[in-house]
Amino acid sequence: MSCACPSLSVKTSLAADWYRVATLPPSVRPKTSAVKHAFQFSVNAAMSSWISHNIEGYFTPNSATGIVTVIRVGARDRADETGGMKSPPDPNYRHRFPAAIISHAVWLYHVFSLSLRDVELLLAERGIVVSYETVRRWCHKFGESIANRLRRRRPRPGDKWYLDEVFIQIQGVQHYLWRAVDQDGVVLDILVQERRDGKAAKRFFKHLLKGLQYVPRVIITDKLRSYGVAQRDLLPNVEHRRSRYLNNRAENSHRPTRRRERQMQRFKSSGQAQNFLSAHGFIHGHFHPRRHLMAATNYRAIRSDAFSVWKQETCSRRTA
Repeated sequence: MSCACPSLSVKTSLAADWYRVATLPPSVRPKTSAVKHAFQFSVNAAMSSWISHNIEGYFTPNSATGIVTVIRVGARDRADETGGMKSPPDPNYRHRFPAAIISHAVWLYHVFSLSLRDVELLLAERGIVVSYETVRRWCHKFGESIANRLRRRRPRPGDKWYLDEVFIQIQGVQHYLWRAVDQDGVVLDILVQERRDGKAAKRFFKHLLKGLQYVPRVIITDKLRSYGVAQRDLLPNVEHRRSRYLNNRAENSHRPTRRRERQMQRFKSSGQAQNFLSAHGFIHGHFHPRRHLMAATNYRAIRSDAFSVWKQETCSRRTA
């Protein structure tokens, strides 16, 4: 069932009349206010008749004024098909391609070191004709929201956090990429800033702790003094270890970012870097566990769970 504007083949005569009148060119539409009111009255009356024939129980047409009043929003209940449960959202809403294709394009771009044109070529091989600009818009629109949903679905991270910052060049200006991971290598947060002083460290700590109901047992950083300023102010009861080599786990987590930076020929702006890296860190990490520390059977089970969560959060599952 669709609430889109009816075509000329609509069976209801009033709906066809409404469509024919509503699509009149502006040059032949009425000019005076009185005739305009009568024109709008006829359009609203025809619209209410068409809606009452197609969406029973969701709109109430008023015969006196011709105005349609919304009393319920949503698709028609299908208790016989869904068992009374809420039906999943329409994956084709406002998009020409279904959610399965859009999520697959986002998955290809963030999981593998591919350019937008590479993703376009892979989709074309499957018979999906789409431009690389469309892929870019899909990743920009859905990448961060999907990453946030995956972040909410992940288990509670470890109690030992590794923090580090690395410089990146954006339009000739040096920026700093702040990153936090736990002892299992799971990315906790990413933030791009222009400085690495105490104020920037406090901003990163606040961004990292936002919405969390727990604090780490210990944080491990390098010898940058900005971390100590933020730790004494925001996490005074947490142990802080400083060492040049203890935070190698955070140093290694920068490698996928460096690969994508070379692939994209550097980032174009700090906003673009933040939007991409915040999505890339969680989506890439969701499908890349520490494989060298687990058996093949365990890795395959984790990989199956990762795909199952991905399908659930991207609404790309098949609907009845």
